[in-house]
Amino acid sequence: MMRIALIGFGEVGQILADDLAGKATLTVWDTQFTDPDSRPARQAAARGLAVLPSAKAAVAGADWVFAAVTAAQTLAAAEAVAPSLAAGARYLDLNSASPGQKQAAAAAIAARGGTAVEGAVMSPFPPKRLGTPILLGGPAAEAAKPDLAALGFSGLTVFSEVFGKASAAKMCRSVMIKGIEALLTESLLAARYYGVEDRVLTSLADLLPGPDWEKLARYMISRSLVHGTRRAEEMREVARTVTEAGLPAWMSTASADRHAWAPQFLTADAAESLTDVLDAIRAHPAFGLKDAAE
Repeated sequence: MMRIALIGFGEVGQILADDLAGKATLTVWDTQFTDPDSRPARQAAARGLAVLPSAKAAVAGADWVFAAVTAAQTLAAAEAVAPSLAAGARYLDLNSASPGQKQAAAAAIAARGGTAVEGAVMSPFPPKRLGTPILLGGPAAEAAKPDLAALGFSGLTVFSEVFGKASAAKMCRSVMIKGIEALLTESLLAARYYGVEDRVLTSLADLLPGPDWEKLARYMISRSLVHGTRRAEEMREVARTVTEAGLPAWMSTASADRHAWAPQFLTADAAESLTDVLDAIRAHPAFGLKDAAE
């Protein structure tokens, strides 16, 4: 049976572990495993997965390594595991990082004899899970697709033989998607103060018909409350991507700041309606404090 090492055991890593169970022998590593009481360590133990002492131990002898770490750790993860890769091992980089970081990570893997495959995840991993659209990149992408499809990945598209292009598509998409999340948070929190949030949502529906804007806003604000720290890291990689293209990253940098601000109001996500979420955020003791924005 194929042996797969999962590097990073957050939301994506846990979905991969669940959906690949029985299809491959799994080993896992997350930097938080150094604390046996951390949530990733407890989640791994609950699934019967061995909590190994290091990333090197996790990848030793693996046929595939699937890396799903936070954006800022993309290159560090590749450099950490590269010396311990088995001959011929393949490394699927699913991280949200700039083209330059993806290229550097691929070079680190290649320098130790591994084969890197770029993976750009083009939508939230839940609810489609292994069916999530993923753009594959790099010279080995075409050859890797059948093996990944056999494991159940059904949303794969070979996008480019050039490392970085798939991630460029993802990062430029994130300027819009995560930017909209940040804009809705800021717009509707201000609108709620003035009591005009219903009129704002009605206007959005008139201008951009299609989505249920109240439902979409509730969902997007929730994503920022729950995953804002991770989103802020990604948006800083988006800003790096924009800068690498020769453009000042004003919008992406501002979005990163708004996402970084949001998680301190996580308790507001327990509210059911959009209005109640907005009220819970505004009623939080940290709301409006200077330190809350830093």
